[in-house]
Amino acid sequence: MHFVMPGGVDDPAAPSGGNTYDRRVSLDLSGFGWDVRAHTVDGDWPRPDAVATARLAHTLAALPDGAVVLLDGIVACPAPETVVAEAERLRLAVLVHLPLADESGLDEATAAELDALERTTLRAAAAVVATSDWAAQRLVSHHGLASRRVHVAAPGTDIAPLATGTDGISRLLCVGSLTPRKGQHRLVRALATVADLPWSCVLVGGLDQDPGYVSRLRALVDELGLTGRVRIAGPQVGAELNASYARADLMVLASDSETYGMAVTEALARGIPVLVTEIGGLPEAVGRAPDGSVPGVLLPDTDPAALGTAVRRWFDEHDERQRLKAAARSRRTSLDGWATTARSLSGVLEQLRRDTWSAV
Repeated sequence: MHFVMPGGVDDPAAPSGGNTYDRRVSLDLSGFGWDVRAHTVDGDWPRPDAVATARLAHTLAALPDGAVVLLDGIVACPAPETVVAEAERLRLAVLVHLPLADESGLDEATAAELDALERTTLRAAAAVVATSDWAAQRLVSHHGLASRRVHVAAPGTDIAPLATGTDGISRLLCVGSLTPRKGQHRLVRALATVADLPWSCVLVGGLDQDPGYVSRLRALVDELGLTGRVRIAGPQVGAELNASYARADLMVLASDSETYGMAVTEALARGIPVLVTEIGGLPEAVGRAPDGSVPGVLLPDTDPAALGTAVRRWFDEHDERQRLKAAARSRRTSLDGWATTARSLSGVLEQLRRDTWSAV
């Protein structure tokens, strides 16, 4: 199996859920009998120039007829002319981490252009893989795809030790690239409404995707008088990221678009309750503990005032806080690992390997 991924997938300075997913399944698919050949394609994805597109075309052209190929959607979806040209020769599956038009900050024309490119690519692929049931259903309805061609392979979660936290209440953690879609500006505004409470908040995530947004976010923190209480830590991986989780009492995420939410399950894997917006695939990531309890608070919208109210409730209601902690620790035991992800993905690839297919 050939796996085509964006260049920089292993760059520790640019961590992302998509990169983590790609790296892990590349390793874990071998446990299901696949010889994975990784191909990285440099370029400014999902807005490649002609050089990057030519690199992708060269990579695919070099693969043998009938090869099973998994393409990361951030590389495949912006280049339908390349994918369509190879769709009858290769057995192509496209893995969609995030629909291109869902990245916030895009102007209407750019979003529409990316959406059209993605639709053409996905209609040409033999199979499409989404990271949640919600995302799969959306791809089917939005792009007019046959449901039998769209599959789900949700991200896994590594086993982790229980977080020790701080005082059990006050350390808030937000993990995600600093972009408008992740909503750190909404979180900062929400925290300004509860500045009387003794919280501190650490924002962990890449700073390079939207430097202008990061600058505005820093200015907002200063403007609202939260300097020293909200810390922009930048990207973290490995032991450094584990340490941030270990010190957290509550995970907070104010995204306005998520296909799943790996940071949520990473927190739950450590028994940390979550406070997130009820959008996209986030409810699936939060899930339920074996006893049916919900290990977090799901907010119906992205209103900073509502988020601030939820934070105040976290501080004020001891019994509710203890219930959330117990549910998070219980949910920890029912999270699927990456082997489950690889098993789901392997099933899709095996079907491609065996079947005669049509991309129509």
